[in-house]
Amino acid sequence: MPREAEPPKNERDFILEALQEDIRLDGRSLDAYRNIDISFGDEYGTADVQLGKTRVLARISTSLIAPSPDRKFDGIFIINAELSPMASPAFEVGRPTDTETLLTRLLETSLRRSSALSTESLCLLAGQTVWSLTATAHVLSHDGNLLSACSIAILAALQHYRIPDTTVKGGEVTVHGLDEREPVPLALLHHPLCVTMALFEEGEKVVVDPTLREQQVCEGEVMVTANKHGEVCQIAKLGGVPADALAVLNCVEMAVKKVRELDSVVAEALEKDARKRDIGGLMAELRADNER
Repeated sequence: MPREAEPPKNERDFILEALQEDIRLDGRSLDAYRNIDISFGDEYGTADVQLGKTRVLARISTSLIAPSPDRKFDGIFIINAELSPMASPAFEVGRPTDTETLLTRLLETSLRRSSALSTESLCLLAGQTVWSLTATAHVLSHDGNLLSACSIAILAALQHYRIPDTTVKGGEVTVHGLDEREPVPLALLHHPLCVTMALFEEGEKVVVDPTLREQQVCEGEVMVTANKHGEVCQIAKLGGVPADALAVLNCVEMAVKKVRELDSVVAEALEKDARKRDIGGLMAELRADNER
């Protein structure tokens, strides 16, 4: 199986020596994120996120299915991460890597298991018909911190998506098209986002939003998922140097601060897209028609 090319020893030593003096190769401070650019497609539920040179495209799709027998009042929420050779030669089509499996599991814990989306709101007829919603993150370019980029892309796509309005009458479900009724936003209970931090100098130095090279030379990583209210949904430390409780708490505090900044970036992008779509107050007119 192909592997990501390791940095040469000279480059590794140069990166580590620079970090000893609190210098990063791209000129950022240790706690700074790269530039984030979020754009949305013509269809609802498509978000393109660029985090530096890392790029992720998230898409939301839905279909009507029968619910799980043991959860008759809940819809289905599925999260997938897809890494293709386009992003890195280390990835192959049809052969999931450890990176892809780990990324999917962390995203599921962050978004699905934290109940970011109310699955009860996806239920149309208890025990008969529910919405199945799938969020897929396609990694187009890999330059480090895939977890943050994917979480931003999926959360932005979920907030951007509009699910078709439905009518239930006599045990039958009618799905209304865009020409009949305005689609409705998803019932999101909170907005969790992931922050990745790389550890250096035996865990004493923390670097936020590491690039691929920084991740390859770091001594360990801490991933924290939280929302803007300071509620922590997940803390993951996968191997590497040990970190004491005080260091982890410091990482959590730093992550919560960054999550608030990221949430503002996502909200600003959504507001900008909403203004672009609301030409001549058309959406307000459709909402008024729905109310009538």
